Amino acid sequence: MRRLSFVLLAFTLTGCDALRDAFSARAEIVARANDQILTVDRLAQLAGSGKQVPLEPMALSRLAHVWIDYALFAQALAHGQDLRDSATMTEAMWPLVSQLKWERFHERVIAPRARLSAAQVDSAYQAGGARMFQHILFQVAPSAAPPVDAQKHRQADQVLPQAKAAGARFGQLAARYSEDPGSKVRGGALGVSERGQFVPAFEDAAWQLTPGSVSGVVKSPFGYHIIRRPPLAEVRDSFRTSLEERLTYRMDSLYLDTLTTKRRIEPVGRAAAIVRAAAGDLDDARTSGRVVVKYRGGSFRVKDLVRWLAALDPSVAQALPQATDEQINQFLKVVVQRQLLLEQADSAGVKLTDDDWRLLRAQHDSAITLLGTVLNLSPRVLQDSASTPEAREAFALARVQDYFERVVRGRARFYPLPPFLGETLRARAKWSVDQAGVRRALERAKEIRGATDSLQAPGPPGMPRMPPVPTGVDSTPRRRLR
Repeated sequence: MRRLSFVLLAFTLTGCDALRDAFSARAEIVARANDQILTVDRLAQLAGSGKQVPLEPMALSRLAHVWIDYALFAQALAHGQDLRDSATMTEAMWPLVSQLKWERFHERVIAPRARLSAAQVDSAYQAGGARMFQHILFQVAPSAAPPVDAQKHRQADQVLPQAKAAGARFGQLAARYSEDPGSKVRGGALGVSERGQFVPAFEDAAWQLTPGSVSGVVKSPFGYHIIRRPPLAEVRDSFRTSLEERLTYRMDSLYLDTLTTKRRIEPVGRAAAIVRAAAGDLDDARTSGRVVVKYRGGSFRVKDLVRWLAALDPSVAQALPQATDEQINQFLKVVVQRQLLLEQADSAGVKLTDDDWRLLRAQHDSAITLLGTVLNLSPRVLQDSASTPEAREAFALARVQDYFERVVRGRARFYPLPPFLGETLRARAKWSVDQAGVRRALERAKEIRGATDSLQAPGPPGMPRMPPVPTGVDSTPRRRLR
């Protein structure tokens, strides 16, 4: 009993990685994708033979996961699977499906309450709490020399009489003279604003204007302005649109706040630390069931977060390790709100429009076509390549291997499989990554790259550079990477 306890203690002290290595010692397989395998030697050769892959565990692990995605894609094509069917398309285009579903739900539930009648628009304009302005800007940098400042001032003075007499043609003058690129293309229009949105010098002058009137030349930190407040008759439609957009935004915020309160959305105690760890290795975290947010009726897990991160801009995941606890907790609440909104849309029976489906179809088909072009694979090419599914699979994986080798050597551009297409293929397959195999591949990749660098180093004058010695790695293509 004492001896057994001591052995267990030794395993504990050496750490989980060492324990895994002990049970997978000398493992020669890094990853599996159904009946295909990625060997340690193959991954080492891919990573070590080019300078495109950083020689670090995370990079090789990522390479193994990319190989799984492409291997499953190649297998699907080789076995005649129709990756353009509606079910696959809906799963693979989940981010866009979700966005469109939310928009349709929003149109049904919130947008109607933000529509304003003509009388309400007139009343809002007359009340003056929200106003529209146009301006012509003669830009002056804060560090500009006095002669430059004086020149801009003279230009503004010269245009001012035309601006005061222009009336509805003020926008034409703004398009011609203004140096504000944001408003110039809109005839100098700045949209609907409320008190406190502009710098004081500009705001003090603008909010004294009556409808249709034009200011004198106004100096601000941006330069010299000529400001006009257009009458309602000129801007009724844009004023209505801007008001409705503002009202919609406020109602959205109120709806989400109410949802948070009703469902009691609350991150768990160590949520921020868990999220930072997950962001450091999203591939490993994609199957984690650790709870990071609890809410009435359910919970939000790490693997749910990874799924959402795949749908967002990559900069979001990159920012998480450096974010504060408060920022991460707030981000988690926002993501859970969106997830619950989608559940509400499904419960309400929200359907996508025909135009929505056409958009989804076009984008999905484009992605499948691009991947086929990159690999030089198509149903016709595969059909002509061999007579059996097994032989076609070998042919498809050979194309994948060739593409990966060109990518890691910097001879081809890398196109990742769309994340949710990869997830769809994985959900239908058996796959795995062995981190012990990754570490062994890393060791060998370092040896390969070191040997290649030394053999390719310049020799004495007149001595030709030696080509790399063949490594003896099995050349049978079995995996591909993203």
